[in-house]
Amino acid sequence: MDARHFAISAKIPQFSNKNRTLVVQYSIKFEQDIECGGGYIKLMSGYVNQKKFSGDTPYSLMFGPDICGTQTKKLHLILSYQGQNYPIKKDLECETDKLTHVYTFILRPDASYSLLVDNRERETGSMYTDWDILPPRKIKDVHAKRPKDWDDREYIEDPNEVKPEGYDSIPKQIPDPKDKKPDTWDDDDDGIWKPRMISNPAYKGPWKRKRIKNPNYKGKWKTPWIDNPEFEDDPDLYVLKPLKYVGIEVWQVKAGSVFDNILICDDPEYARKVVEETVVANREAEKEAFEEAEKERKAREDREAQKGKDDGGRRRRRRRPRDWDDYHDEL
Repeated sequence: MDARHFAISAKIPQFSNKNRTLVVQYSIKFEQDIECGGGYIKLMSGYVNQKKFSGDTPYSLMFGPDICGTQTKKLHLILSYQGQNYPIKKDLECETDKLTHVYTFILRPDASYSLLVDNRERETGSMYTDWDILPPRKIKDVHAKRPKDWDDREYIEDPNEVKPEGYDSIPKQIPDPKDKKPDTWDDDDDGIWKPRMISNPAYKGPWKRKRIKNPNYKGKWKTPWIDNPEFEDDPDLYVLKPLKYVGIEVWQVKAGSVFDNILICDDPEYARKVVEETVVANREAEKEAFEEAEKERKAREDREAQKGKDDGGRRRRRRRPRDWDDYHDEL
């Protein structure tokens, strides 16, 4: 059913990622042009009343695509820390076609992460830098000032170069040596003849010393980074509350999305093999089936459009007045 809110959840064996890698993976297929709707999953901890599972239910992780029109093609990656949700700071884009795609999130004990789409790494980074969970380790020293003797001039004028003697006497223009006085020119009648003036090829403009590399160049000065006094490390930053439920809670303008192959484990290699043996192995067959279905859909739409034209033509002909014999009033 279109334009509906959907919510379903399932209890899973409790999973803790303390001192182990967390792998969250699933496949999603938008069989229709979804127009606007979510395709993400949620992992919940603690007790969840599944009969009341909704958008207000707290979660530990939210992961997956969210599409609305042509503007929003977002890939959500939200982590919960001490009861507060933190979205990733990076702008991640999801796939928008009608084929099956597998999204994989890997979170390691060193708080590094990888995000894969169809087994291809799309993003990588660290919870320390890509989420605003903890204050940054380093900050710019707002009290630092550029030293007075800091030389940031990459090039300088050559102090050893001397202006050539007579340089300033070189005229900007000179008489054209090729311009000859016409034979018919009469100085008495035409005035004193002067050749036209042309640019002097020897004139180089105002004299300037050539520029050379500055031996004292120190580069562009930058504000130095210092340890952030407000940073307090949490060695368990990566640890989510023990996961007990997986849920799908989305709004969709057009229904028909297929969620499948949901996997929660601690082995990235096993997750990779699952993708290879399922979605990747069937990718070509899926493409062929999709292209065939698209051909059939287009042919059906063309037939319906033609039928509409034919029916419209018949209706117009039925409404057309019959041909009547011409007649003339007799005078």
